[in-house]
Amino acid sequence: MATFVLIHGAYQGGWIWRDVAGHLRAKGHLVLAPSLDGCAERGHLLRPGITTESQAAELARLLHYEDIRDAVLAGTSTGGMVMCSLAEQARPRVRRLVFVDALALLDGERLSDFVARPTAIATELTAELTPHDVETRLFKDLAPELRAWAAARIGPHPRAAMEEAVALPSFWSQSWAATVIHCTQSPNPPAALQRRTAERLNAAWHALDTGHYPMLSMPEELAALIAREPG
Repeated sequence: MATFVLIHGAYQGGWIWRDVAGHLRAKGHLVLAPSLDGCAERGHLLRPGITTESQAAELARLLHYEDIRDAVLAGTSTGGMVMCSLAEQARPRVRRLVFVDALALLDGERLSDFVARPTAIATELTAELTPHDVETRLFKDLAPELRAWAAARIGPHPRAAMEEAVALPSFWSQSWAATVIHCTQSPNPPAALQRRTAERLNAAWHALDTGHYPMLSMPEELAALIAREPG
């Protein structure tokens, strides 16, 4: 059985992986779906200095203390940025990477280089969404009950982790076993960026006919793709 570490995206927490984690655990796998530093139930810990790299460093410590040596990492959206940094920082403990409609940036690139969408609400430390944006854009394709459940859990995200350039001095020069899962109904991250990821990593490519939150709309299908070995 495999060990999966599921990494959420912006405005989310580990909660968004609930159903995917359930399907993987039902197959006997070990699944960790932590909320990143400063997110969701850990939002009260928000402070200056939380970046993509610091969030990844915390996950690297988690792999160390849990003595995980053969992890399959799955990151979605901005969680792809965290996943790349985690893989770089904890290379001996990582077996495979799964990009779930995820951002994978080159060293020095920023989220804004590829996703041009103004932050609805910005404070010194956080980026946030309005309830209207959550209801009418983020989860508009979900069934009403599921949309309400997810909308009630959306919260602020550490601003620096979304705005600062990523630091990945060695990730792209290494060889990784990887899978890219593209959601065809989602305009962001751009398909061209996800194709670049697949080409640079020689990754397996899969497409799901759904929006940006397949862990909510197609959890069983997504869990099967995450568990599938490339090749």
